[in-house]
Amino acid sequence: MNKELEIRQHNALTNARFEYTELQLDLFFFIISKLRKGDKETMYQLDIMELSSLTGKRYNGAYLHKATADMGSRMLEVEDATEYRQIWMFQQIRFLKGQGIIEFDLTRHVLPYLFDLKNNFTSYELAAALRLTSKYAKRVYQLCSQWKNLGETKKYDILDFKRMLGLVDDKGTDKMPRVSDFKTSVLDLAAKQINEHTELHISYTLEKKGKAFKNIVFTVKPQALAETIPFDLVPSGTAPAGMQQHQVENVGRLLAQIGIITPGLVDTILSSSAHVAACNKFAHDLKTGKHAKANSLAGLLLTILGLKKAANGPLFDKPAANHHW
Repeated sequence: MNKELEIRQHNALTNARFEYTELQLDLFFFIISKLRKGDKETMYQLDIMELSSLTGKRYNGAYLHKATADMGSRMLEVEDATEYRQIWMFQQIRFLKGQGIIEFDLTRHVLPYLFDLKNNFTSYELAAALRLTSKYAKRVYQLCSQWKNLGETKKYDILDFKRMLGLVDDKGTDKMPRVSDFKTSVLDLAAKQINEHTELHISYTLEKKGKAFKNIVFTVKPQALAETIPFDLVPSGTAPAGMQQHQVENVGRLLAQIGIITPGLVDTILSSSAHVAACNKFAHDLKTGKHAKANSLAGLLLTILGLKKAANGPLFDKPAANHHW
C-alpha cells in the first residue's frame, strides 16, 4: 500500500489572491500533487476516476468544462516586497474523450512558484484538502498550513484576508461586509471543517482598532488526523510523501494509553503508514464516543489493524485508569 499524497507549493502562491470554486480548488490541489521537484515538464494529466476515488465525489463533464474554462481565464496575483505579478496557470487544457483524462499544460511562468521548495514552501495533505467541502475552508486550511510549526499565524488585515478569499472584488467592494455573516459563513464553517477533517486544529481571534475589527489571527495546532483516504485509493507511481511526525507520535501515545506495549507489535504499527493513519482515525473515533462500549480498546484496535490473530504472546497490558480522549 502507498502512503498519502502530499501537496507542496511555494508560499507566494499560497498567499496569492484568487477565487476558485470548490471544484476548481479540487482540480488545483490535485494538479499540484502531481508535481515533482526538479521536473521541468509542463504537461500533466489528471484522471477523473482517480480524483473521484480520492474525494468520493462524482464529476459532471459539463461542470468540469466550465470549471476549467474559468480557471484558464483567471489570473493569479502574486505580490512580495519587490514586485506585483499577474500570472496565468495554463497554456491549454485538453479533455481526452472516452478516457476520462484532463490534460493540463502549465505556463512556464507559474512553474518557479510550484517548484522552488528549498526554503519557502507549504506542505499539506491532499486527503484533507480534497475532503473539505467549503471553498473557504480549503483556502483557510491552505493558509494556516504555513504556520503549523509556529502555532500561530501572522496578523492578517481583515480586508486583505477577505481579498485573498475572493470576498473583495477589484473595485474594493466587500461582498460580506457584516462581521456576523463573515464569522458564520466563512470563519466558523472553515474552523469546524478543518478541525473535523484534517490534521490541524485551528481557532481565530478578531482584533479591533477603535470600534471596527481590523485584524484576524489564527492559532494552529496539530491533532490526530480525523479521517483519511484509504491508502489503496492512492495510485502507484506517484511517490507520495511519508506520514508527518506528529501523527506517529500521536499513535505512540495512543498505544501506551490503551496498553499496547509489546515492542515488536508497537514497531510493526508505527512503521506502517496505513496502520498510523488507521490509529489516528481510531483516536478520533474515541474522542467522539464511537467506541465507548468496547470491552477492550486494545483488542478492537488490533482487530481493525488485522494484527490480533497474527500476534503471538501477550499483546498488551491492562490499560491505566482515567483516560481522557
